[in-house]
Amino acid sequence: MSFLSFLLGEKKKTASVAKERLQIILAHERLGRNASAPDYLPALQRDLVAVISKYININPDDIKVNLERQDNLEVLEVKIELPDAR
Repeated sequence: MSFLSFLLGEKKKTASVAKERLQIILAHERLGRNASAPDYLPALQRDLVAVISKYININPDDIKVNLERQDNLEVLEVKIELPDAR
């Protein structure tokens, strides 16, 4: 690690930053919010559209985010329909 990168910090990859943000959001929601109606899903969907749009042209309606609860299990489901490669 160079001295300059130590002072300025290294630029993280987009995927790792998105993963860290998602983990923080989920941890925050589990700590004290109303579990029956998570309010972060629309914001998460907008963030996903913004990140994916950097790499491919995608319709915002092609990304669906859903949280399902079954007993003590929570499943965050993200469905992304990618356009055909032509």
